[in-house]
Amino acid sequence: MSAKLACPALFISAPASGQGKTTLTAGLARLHRRAGRRVRVFKTGPDFLDPMILARASGAPVLSLDLWMVGEDACRALLAQAAREADLILIEGVMGLFDGTPSSADLATTFGVPVAAVVSAKSMAQTFGAIAFGLARFRPEVPFHGVLANRVGSARHAQMLQEALPSDVRWLGHVASAEMMELPDRHLGLHQANEIDDLDARIERAADALAQTAFADLPPPVEFADPAHDVAMPRLLDGRHVAIARDAAFSFLYPANIALLETLGASVSYFSPLADEPAPANADAIFLPGGYPELHASTLARNAQSANSLRAHVSAGKPLVAECGGMLYLLDALTDVAGTRTPMLGLLPGEAVMQKRFAALGMQQLDGAHGALRGHTFHYSRVATPLAPALTARHAQTGAHGEALYCHGSIAATYMHAYWPSNPAFAAALFHGTAL
Repeated sequence: MSAKLACPALFISAPASGQGKTTLTAGLARLHRRAGRRVRVFKTGPDFLDPMILARASGAPVLSLDLWMVGEDACRALLAQAAREADLILIEGVMGLFDGTPSSADLATTFGVPVAAVVSAKSMAQTFGAIAFGLARFRPEVPFHGVLANRVGSARHAQMLQEALPSDVRWLGHVASAEMMELPDRHLGLHQANEIDDLDARIERAADALAQTAFADLPPPVEFADPAHDVAMPRLLDGRHVAIARDAAFSFLYPANIALLETLGASVSYFSPLADEPAPANADAIFLPGGYPELHASTLARNAQSANSLRAHVSAGKPLVAECGGMLYLLDALTDVAGTRTPMLGLLPGEAVMQKRFAALGMQQLDGAHGALRGHTFHYSRVATPLAPALTARHAQTGAHGEALYCHGSIAATYMHAYWPSNPAFAAALFHGTAL
């Protein structure tokens, strides 16, 4: 019999992207942290940028929850672990409440977490009530907590919004429009946390704005099932040293992926190609994660020490795993949206060209010798290469062909961002350089 762990929890969702979910989730986390509570925040779905903001706000790593990519049992274990350690659990949704398969609503319903909807009320009056009505009633089984109005113009505006609500939909208050609170974004989403100079000040302003609202009240406790027993993880990477590129150009890292490497027995270190740091010569394997190499292409092209260390690593036949932006760095050249072509490492034949709208988006999985490895793709570039795919991912819902996994010497590279805990044996094979 699994033990039950009770912890106050709230699921922050919205009718669409761009409503201010991340700003207000960060503000709420900081507000409760200021009150001395231990806050654990989760992000729904595949995301690297929002968790950076939320981790800064809460003071703890932000892990992903997704019924498909992470899996229901693993999500349950992560929530139970958080309930053991925290005074409050916050979960930020993805897109709109009912968007996607599985959706934020599916996740909230599966674990019984009450949903607070953030609705941007800019250029809106009584229609706010209709949107709140729809969110609350569209699927009656979804535990609906209430609605918060964001980007409100005045006290009179807030009054109109509140009066438009159905009597049985809880009004959680309102937050005024404030440019100094909003978080800046660009083509892949929000700016990275360490690129926003006044991030903490913005989070504090969001916390202050929420302090007098019912949105800030401690939500009701939710019972999370503690897994009956933990399955011991085989130490498939025992004694291996994995070096990971980590800086503003290579930053798309799931904390759960790093934790898995360590659980499998690997030691992990970091180096910065942007700072021209060499990859450790004693590394058994290297990981180049995604990020924004296109924003730093000229610097990367100049940094010979880091480049030469990666070339030496590959020449020695040691595994190098690259995802998305990491793969672009390995190519012969990268051309930005302005048409500027910059030579890259030349370790993977082919070139990439950036474009103004995204080239691929969605959940995918790779099926190999060790089973299925799940993840997602989201990129604004296209690669032309003479290489034939070693494996081809398929889309989660349609089964259609997705991203290629290229194997070239000791390199394994793909656009797909993998969630390694979905298949530890597949992940270990990547870092051993063995058959996939």
